[in-house]
Amino acid sequence: MTTTAPRADLAKGGPQDESPARRSPGRARRLSLTAGLTLGLIAALVLLCLLSAGIGAYRIPIGDVLGSLLHRTGLGGAELDRVGESVLWNIRLPRVVLALLVGASLGCAGALMQGVFGNPLAEPGVIGISSGAAVGAVASIALGLTFFGNWTVTVFAFLAGLATVLLVYVMSRSGGRTEVVTLILTGIAVNAFAGALIGLFIFFADNAQVSQITFWQLGSLAQATWPKVLAVLPCALAGLIAAPLYARQLDLLALGERPARHLGVDVERLRIVLVLVVALLTAAAVAVAGIITFVGLLVPHLLRMAAGPGHRFLVPGSALGGALVLVAADLAARTVAAPAELPLGVLTALFGSPFFFWLLRRTRRKQGGWA
Repeated sequence: MTTTAPRADLAKGGPQDESPARRSPGRARRLSLTAGLTLGLIAALVLLCLLSAGIGAYRIPIGDVLGSLLHRTGLGGAELDRVGESVLWNIRLPRVVLALLVGASLGCAGALMQGVFGNPLAEPGVIGISSGAAVGAVASIALGLTFFGNWTVTVFAFLAGLATVLLVYVMSRSGGRTEVVTLILTGIAVNAFAGALIGLFIFFADNAQVSQITFWQLGSLAQATWPKVLAVLPCALAGLIAAPLYARQLDLLALGERPARHLGVDVERLRIVLVLVVALLTAAAVAVAGIITFVGLLVPHLLRMAAGPGHRFLVPGSALGGALVLVAADLAARTVAAPAELPLGVLTALFGSPFFFWLLRRTRRKQGGWA
């Protein structure tokens, strides 16, 4: 009888177990780190958005940007002059908001892909989303299709990206299951085939169409408008809201497929759902902005290095980080060589490629080689 009370106290979390911080100081440190990183990302993103909205050929001070925003929302502030209001609300803010949505979509999609494939060097293009969307866009331009007016290229890119993912998934499925290696290899084959189709369309296109195709493939937010923002908004919000709901299952999947199944995770269903979420996010982003590389690869990897592999922070953190990187890259693209504008996809690749090479070297050193 004398031994049951101490055991009961221990089971209920008695005096020796009263403080979660004492039980797990490492966990408390991680929570503090992730909270600090989240607040830092949000603060940097807000500041960068204000700067991006004000900097350009027609400069608008940050205070005036804030004043106009507050005035439009009925919280005080003051309206700008006619030119300033037009530049801010018809040119700058649509571009900033579109950069936020596209960057958040690509960053979140990259984190999901790395979780699904169990590889920190995976990215959405692995399963052919970007190349499939490019085929749809290039085909609509080269064939002169105008079914949806000014939206034709965007609609065809989005639909082709989704269709390509479904094709890759169906082709890699066997015996009611889909293995990661098969998905990757099928994606590589489909990417190669898509590249061949793009080459054929370019070969038969005229000079004006080739110029339009090249501009689209380089990636840009120069054509940002509020209708384009509204077009990508439902897909981006749906994916960004759904993704964090699967963070715990991704953490369990990181233990391996068999342990995850024993812990109650339906691995096949999880993979299907997350591949569809990645397809939705990436296809929408590529459709309105063209091909923008390395955001979905590097942002999750950097956050994983800083805060660990836990997906409860990694998924939403990658969305914030992707938005921050793309807003910064777009600001640099339109100001570094002003009045000319650098292609956004070229700029992200220019800085992302050396950084990716550094990550590969770092990973190889830590593991003592690949073999």
